[in-house]
Amino acid sequence: MRPRLVPELICTDLKRSCAFYCDVAGFAVRYAREEERFVLLEREGAQLMLEEPASASRLLPAGATLEPPYGRGMHLEIDVDDVGALHDATVRAGLEPLLPLEDRWYERADDAVLVRQFAVQDPDGYVLRFTEELEARRG
Repeated sequence: MRPRLVPELICTDLKRSCAFYCDVAGFAVRYAREEERFVLLEREGAQLMLEEPASASRLLPAGATLEPPYGRGMHLEIDVDDVGALHDATVRAGLEPLLPLEDRWYERADDAVLVRQFAVQDPDGYVLRFTEELEARRG
């Protein structure tokens, strides 16, 4: 089943971004269109598209100017099976988490969930918050 939301992130250096997402964050290339400088990445059902535009005309809105860090004002939450191992890989790669590894309860409509999480920026400044649900309780 195709995910209903697949973010496409504009990047300044596709090879550098792919190295981060594949070598550090554990994504795999599902397919690539090298002539378009585009890849679709996947990890445990989560998908991301990366594109290094050849010109500003490929940006939406057309001709937009991006300034680093990209993605200001939003972050992507990505649920993984072992957030501790991913955190360790991030630190081994020399990256400083924006949000240190923590366990936190979040209230929802009918229950609460305990998640282990941390956040890190990709090479273009997009904020990724990796989470793992540990426990849920009825509220």
